[in-house]
Amino acid sequence: MRKPKDRLIVALDVPSIEEAKSLIDVLGDSVGVYKIGLELLFNGGFDLAEALARQGRAVFVDAKLADIEATVMRATAAIARMGAAFLTVHALDNKTLAAAVRGRGDSALKLLGVTVLTNLAAADLIEQGIDHPLAEVVLHRAALAKRAGFDGVIASGLEAAKIRGATGPDFLIATPGVRPRGSESQDQIRALTPKDAIAAGADYLVVGRPITSAANPREAAESIVREISAALSR
Repeated sequence: MRKPKDRLIVALDVPSIEEAKSLIDVLGDSVGVYKIGLELLFNGGFDLAEALARQGRAVFVDAKLADIEATVMRATAAIARMGAAFLTVHALDNKTLAAAVRGRGDSALKLLGVTVLTNLAAADLIEQGIDHPLAEVVLHRAALAKRAGFDGVIASGLEAAKIRGATGPDFLIATPGVRPRGSESQDQIRALTPKDAIAAGADYLVVGRPITSAANPREAAESIVREISAALSR
């Protein structure tokens, strides 16, 4: 059974390892998972991920892989060897997804398929040549990920309930772009509050700037954990 704090993934979207380590020192065990995204991965983040995993912390490598099968398979295998708990792969086609599953092998790495980024709207999909409704695209990609053997998906809380209904109770849903009530949405178009995201069916909440830019990051994280706990109790 996951504790409420274990459902909170903090996005270490900062430009340097020093800043990331400082945040980790402040947040400590108040959160369950630390996410290392592209900005930090290319600034020493892979070494940090491996070090955190050795310390027994859950690490989310947000690499958003999308490439030819051999590359995806080998990259996934390398990240699995680091001891990461989660890895993201774009859920665009079965070849990519199946390659990640092969790369994961029998490791404990959980694979999450990225459906549609939470900063995108229907008009952005049309620019990409996709004229289907956004929610339909999300559900299609979630189904692809599940059939391929993925553990779950990354999706907005606005689509979480439909994904839960289509995939069942054991398929993980991690929701980014979560914004506590009263905070700015910034570049997140399809954002929900922690309470609403959990109520919609999200298993994990990915939160960045509302915590990392707060005057007291640990207090901000603990406030979100309390909101998660209250939502779960309902």
